[in-house]
Amino acid sequence: MNRFERMLLNVQKPARYTGGEVGSVVKNKDKIDVRFAFCFPDVYEVGMSHLGMKILYGLLNNEENIWCERAFCPYPDMEEEMKKLSIPLFALESRDSLSEFDILGFTLQTELSYTNILHMLALSNIPLESSERNENHPLIIAGGPCAYNPEPLHSFIDLFVIGEGEEVTRELVKLYEKCKKNGLSKLEFLKQAVKIEGIYVPQFYDVKYNEDGTIKERVKLFEDAPDVIKKRIVSDLDGAYYPDSFVVPFCDIVHDRVMLEVFRGCIRGCRFCQAGNLYRPIREKSIEVLNEQAKKLIKSTGYEEISLTSLSTSDYTELKPLTDTLLDWCESGKVSLSLPSLRVDNFSTEIMERLQKVRKGGLTFAPEAGTQRMRDIINKNVSEEQLMRTCKIAFAGGWHTIKLYFMIGLPHETVDDVKGIAKLAEQIIHTYNYGIKNGEFKKSMKRIKVTVSVSSFVPKPFTAFQWEAQDDIETIKEKQQVLREEIKSKKISLSWHESKISFLEGIFARGDRRLSRVIKRAYLNGAKFDNWDEHLKFDVWMEALDESGLSAEFYANRKRHFEEVLPWDFIDIGVTKNYLLNEAKKSEIAATTPDCRTRCSGCGANILNKGKCDAKDKN
Repeated sequence: MNRFERMLLNVQKPARYTGGEVGSVVKNKDKIDVRFAFCFPDVYEVGMSHLGMKILYGLLNNEENIWCERAFCPYPDMEEEMKKLSIPLFALESRDSLSEFDILGFTLQTELSYTNILHMLALSNIPLESSERNENHPLIIAGGPCAYNPEPLHSFIDLFVIGEGEEVTRELVKLYEKCKKNGLSKLEFLKQAVKIEGIYVPQFYDVKYNEDGTIKERVKLFEDAPDVIKKRIVSDLDGAYYPDSFVVPFCDIVHDRVMLEVFRGCIRGCRFCQAGNLYRPIREKSIEVLNEQAKKLIKSTGYEEISLTSLSTSDYTELKPLTDTLLDWCESGKVSLSLPSLRVDNFSTEIMERLQKVRKGGLTFAPEAGTQRMRDIINKNVSEEQLMRTCKIAFAGGWHTIKLYFMIGLPHETVDDVKGIAKLAEQIIHTYNYGIKNGEFKKSMKRIKVTVSVSSFVPKPFTAFQWEAQDDIETIKEKQQVLREEIKSKKISLSWHESKISFLEGIFARGDRRLSRVIKRAYLNGAKFDNWDEHLKFDVWMEALDESGLSAEFYANRKRHFEEVLPWDFIDIGVTKNYLLNEAKKSEIAATTPDCRTRCSGCGANILNKGKCDAKDKN
């Protein structure tokens, strides 16, 4: 037994670290020109559920001379064993230290993963800050939704990828290969890389501040660096790369199934939702392509479930013919279909029947707010009548478990709006009981169960609420208590997110580059796995802010003026600032905006797709 095997005997979940799974790629290092490690700053179970990793892993490994491997943040028990044996953090495929790679690519899915990035670098014996690394160290790059405000990480990341990664990542790696063969330095590579659309190199810019702490201006330090970074998109999803096999894990992961991406973007205009703007314009895949991809993935992985993924799958224009096509062969193969992102306002008997063809689970909907006034403010465009109609359809079809997602702390929210969440849940229970009493639904041995999950609102960049103040921790706790007291039925279960975590998320979501020193200080004082309640060291973060001379309230609880220069203003996502500003003003009077297929809202994103937008074209 070698020391690696001995180490695994002492950890809780050794399957996180073994590698060798079906679908993993092993290549001959002697024939490789560029070694790339896809680094997910969380545990294996979370990272292996990430679709972006699956796509880029397959895409890069399709290149004969490029080897993409995987690395995840080790859990504390594994970290302890690694330190005992002086084993640096390694990639799963080769078990080589990450320090031996050419490029480490981190995905930024949540702001509270930032200390884990530093932790992974430290465990790899790689200096934390870009300025401390030399030519022998890997190039550190990052992308993902949090990269749309890259500034809090500017000290640690050499290069950011802004937008969808399939095309730009390949271009970037090919450029690196060329520069490496020609013996160019990292700096010379970065000077060429900024010419690629969607690439941001933070060391080529400086930021000056006003006396009140707001941003005064950005200054270019390299003439060829672009003034504005335009996000990259993939115009043709049918022609875009999509893997025909996934790595099949040895242990349970968060989403352990075939993930079939049906479209990108969202036709809705929820004012709190960052993803709905980041991934515009709308682009759909054809039924033919989706069917072929599904068949290949089921065959290669052995999975028995296909999840139709998107921001709102029930908005796919040809959902019925798609599910018909898939069920033609899924039923006989005992393969189930799931639609994880259903809308209250377009749930139907047809959708319900398709969901229960093979396997029936619970249903999840997101009303987001408890009163109509509040839903109009956030532009949810869902009524209580629609929710009750949807519940009746579900109950008539034999469902007994419904999960509802809400937010508290939204702009312009009152205590009555919070109480409205409880009233809405109670009304669902009443609707079920009334239907049973009147013979609308079949009586069952199973009891109705409504789960209410409540998160705290966090203002995000590139949303209509990006200028709003976030509720402080005490205010959120008061609202949580109001909600707890308002729910009377034992058939309703209530859960909520830790308010301190949401508070920290709010700080870094809209933070500037001064927060880099806060992240480093907090990490060195023990902060990591900050998104996990049991590992959160809130006091460490507050001390790091104080010692850095920065105010948590300045970043989280301060309402921004519309004229203020925002840290992410230099990034162009297609959706215009004027559109967001108009939506913010409409929220103040609870005025709604129809979805894209009802009427084009003029967000501007279709310019990224040569003026084409499926949302508008398929009216």
